Amino acid sequence: MSRVKFNAKHEYEFLANFKILQTAFKAKKLDKPIPVEKLVKCKMQDNLEFLQWMKRFWDQNFPGTAYNPEARRTGAGAVVDTPATIAPRTTGGGLAVGGTRPGGRTPVGGHRTGSAGAAAMEKELIDLREQTSQLNINVENLEKERDFYFGKLREIEVLITTQLEVVPDDKTLLDIQKILYSTEDGFEVPNPGAEDEEETF
Repeated sequence: MSRVKFNAKHEYEFLANFKILQTAFKAKKLDKPIPVEKLVKCKMQDNLEFLQWMKRFWDQNFPGTAYNPEARRTGAGAVVDTPATIAPRTTGGGLAVGGTRPGGRTPVGGHRTGSAGAAAMEKELIDLREQTSQLNINVENLEKERDFYFGKLREIEVLITTQLEVVPDDKTLLDIQKILYSTEDGFEVPNPGAEDEEETF
């Protein structure tokens, strides 16, 4: 990462960066071809498609561990150009000694989260993923339980229907059937004939 020129502005700098990316892809045995000639021309559609693929690849392969991009960029003491998203220093009133504002440079896009904030957000993200995973497991278990009991009720319904054909006046079977077909307040059983009428144009 320390060899990547993050503030590239010219085509020859783009080519050098993509060569580094291609080398990394080959080292990791990724067969994705990189359309360097198209990407260095900075056409929106070509770059968007490649970034969408890169994002999907990241989402599928990221292990969820802490990741500090600034530390990865600098490597072991390497000098890194200022990213293009950082506003240039200005000279004017209210400047500290040396002609800079107290506090350093301000990102153009707004406040950047520090490493403490990033660690807190990472922890929160991991917690939310665990909660989502647990909720998905709960939903699957509830669906299995629902299907199990629905299957049992369906078997009982079939058994009662066949027995009522043999003995139509059996009070016990009629009471069980009444319980099976009873509804609660506010619940309406859909009328299959009404659906057909509504869908007819």
